[in-house]
Amino acid sequence: MNNQNSDFLKTLGIYLFGQAKKLSLKFKKAPTMKELMIVYYSEAKSAKLTGKKVAWITSGGPVEPLIAMDIIPIYPENHGAMIGASKMGAGLCEKAEAMGYSSDLCSYARSDISCATVNGGPIGGLPRPDMLVCCNNICGTVLKWYEVQARYFNVPLFILDTPFCHTGYSEDTARYVRTQIDEYIQFIEEVCGKKYDFEKLRQVGLLSYEAQKLWQAVLDTAAHRPAPMSAFDAFYHLALIVTLRGTKEAVKYYQNLLAKMKDRVAKGIGVVPDEKYRLLWDNIPIWPRTRWLSEKFASHNACLVADTYTSAWCGTLKYINEDKFLDSMAEAYTRIYLNIGVDEMAKTVIEMIDKYQADGLVMHSNRSCKPYSFGQLDIQRIVEKERGIPSLMIEADMVDDRSFSESQIATRIDAFMEIIKERRKE
Repeated sequence: MNNQNSDFLKTLGIYLFGQAKKLSLKFKKAPTMKELMIVYYSEAKSAKLTGKKVAWITSGGPVEPLIAMDIIPIYPENHGAMIGASKMGAGLCEKAEAMGYSSDLCSYARSDISCATVNGGPIGGLPRPDMLVCCNNICGTVLKWYEVQARYFNVPLFILDTPFCHTGYSEDTARYVRTQIDEYIQFIEEVCGKKYDFEKLRQVGLLSYEAQKLWQAVLDTAAHRPAPMSAFDAFYHLALIVTLRGTKEAVKYYQNLLAKMKDRVAKGIGVVPDEKYRLLWDNIPIWPRTRWLSEKFASHNACLVADTYTSAWCGTLKYINEDKFLDSMAEAYTRIYLNIGVDEMAKTVIEMIDKYQADGLVMHSNRSCKPYSFGQLDIQRIVEKERGIPSLMIEADMVDDRSFSESQIATRIDAFMEIIKERRKE
């Protein structure tokens, strides 16, 4: 799906800057991901003209309260992924380093901070925010990152603090986070200058829940042999569950995608020709090199059938109560994959290995994402002990391709696949 990703970035840039004939925003058939994202970013870019407000929000933050008030949510991390996929990460990271930011900082943060100063990146920078919403359930870096941007744009910042859930969700944690949800609603009312629409939130909550169920169903189709899609496809199709969660557009898109995947399953069509080996990916994608990695694994007849990253946006469905969305939302956003203990994470990985019948585990030791990477050695040991399958550790970065050594990683993949092939012979 990487050709689609490249085409999307090119078309989006052309559309936003008027270098080609304007595309119609009315679709006679089901819109593609590219078309939906073009509309999404063009509406955000023109928000000042339409009277709408724009909020920058962290990828793990509760977006439904924003959508219910017709606020356009924008995700700097999603923008960072686009920067990485368009191979612009190294240059923007270098600019951030010249501004005084350490190369050890998250490459999403570095590329976003530097991009804002020059309106750079594949779409000429993100639309100016009216507010920032930061939830620290994914990491602590976002706190300082969003403080930097709040000062730069001189806009209000709301911080939602979610305590780390080592083994569970206590009553004290529940009360603490739920109180902040009420403060979040009040913050939105103050910025928008109007009372909150709780009936609209109820509707948005139902759509969000439905979209998450559909996304899980789409990912589940890869449990079939051969898998109709891979984790690399999921990286591409993930965009809507992040950016437009809680909208009819997301529900419709995933309904259509699920139908396509089911049709491929019924016809026995696999994304990797002659699929023989099934692998599980852990951590954020290496955005500049997804195509190379996809082709490299496919050359060994290996399909990455699932990953911990894209499944995180539906992994807390069990905590959602459709009838009490606002209350259950607090628990769901607190107990996401990156905000739980290593033992809990390993349990999740093992469940996925069993579900998708994985022959091996591929772990991206991500230089940029410490919370995602620090516990990987422990998870690796637990998985090998509990399931006895081999694992591969790839050291790289999600955006900054200066940390990617193609020759070293190719050698490691080849050796890893030889181990899996030899085990299959036993």
